[in-house]
Amino acid sequence: MKFKQIALAAVFALVASAPALADVNIGVSVSATGPAAALGIAEKNTISLLPTEIGGEKVIYHVLDDASDTTTAVTNTRKFITERNVDAIVGSSTTPNSLAMIDVAAEAKTPIISMAGSAIVVEPQDGKNNKRWAFKTPQNDALMAGAVAAHMKKQGVKTVGFIGFSDAYGEGWYDEAKKAIEAAGMEMVASERYGRTDTSVTGQVLKLMALNPDAVLVGASGTPAALPETTLKERGYKGQMYQTHGVAIRDFLRVGGKDVEGTFLPAGPVLVADQLPDSNPVKASALEYINAYEAKYGEGTVSTFGGHAWDAGRLLSAAIPVALEKAEPGSEEFRVALRDALENVHDVAGAQGVFDMSPTDHTGLDERAVVMVKIENGDWVYQPD
Repeated sequence: MKFKQIALAAVFALVASAPALADVNIGVSVSATGPAAALGIAEKNTISLLPTEIGGEKVIYHVLDDASDTTTAVTNTRKFITERNVDAIVGSSTTPNSLAMIDVAAEAKTPIISMAGSAIVVEPQDGKNNKRWAFKTPQNDALMAGAVAAHMKKQGVKTVGFIGFSDAYGEGWYDEAKKAIEAAGMEMVASERYGRTDTSVTGQVLKLMALNPDAVLVGASGTPAALPETTLKERGYKGQMYQTHGVAIRDFLRVGGKDVEGTFLPAGPVLVADQLPDSNPVKASALEYINAYEAKYGEGTVSTFGGHAWDAGRLLSAAIPVALEKAEPGSEEFRVALRDALENVHDVAGAQGVFDMSPTDHTGLDERAVVMVKIENGDWVYQPD
């Protein structure tokens, strides 16, 4: 008996002395206040639904609000890296904030998963190699713009006017929409800009009205995207209105009211998941997110923007176990392994689509990630092909 006790004690000593992996730390910067709060609040809420254990290791999420401000987003990123020693970063809610964060994350060799829409978040520019550390969960503007152009063509649209944010989101959407619209044989006849915090777009709208395009596309996001449309309706515009997937939130419907009735927009499948046919490859995973979110926050509270945070969690859930096989969390080796694993994620179904990453595609979404939606009676209505 005494020999068995000694043997057991030796085993326990060996187990106790075996090195344990450190916790996996994820920094999350969202725009929970400021002009993009309608996006960031849903994303912040969703973080609380993400798994706290992946690959047998504890996962800790460090969530900070960047107040829709690029400087604060950079400050948050530096804090994650220097004070929290994070293994990856999720954020931010907007394109300008995400772009500001990427240089800092890349310098520290830390993978970052953006929840912003513009393709420039992950596309290399000016010969820089920083984008190899950047990934994102929203659909690229080109994918969504293609769906808008195809729909316009079917509606008989010949001329299109554009009004969008005077920042990277607006510019990115204009560039992609113009290419898609012209490729479809239509003409972009106007391009106007406004600030996210502007309270009037009367001057821009008057210029659009003077050209009387068949349709107007608003390249904006959140509740500020309602301003051009309400102003156009006040001025008597009768053409067809289009918005981007950046307005797929209940607050947009509330702020726009009757003025946004009849508007078309491209969206992720999660927005109308319950209306999709069972054959849709994203329906089951989208409903999983909706059920989880509404169980905690109430029926009808889910938005597509929260889905972007959910999908960041799905990507991390797929990549972290792979990285754990190669290195210990908290080390540069683990961050490099995690970046490599994210780049090789395949066939991961999320709330917005099915992700297939590659060295040349850090978004990884295809046509399965987009549906056309119409606003009818204050709600989203799926538009089958």
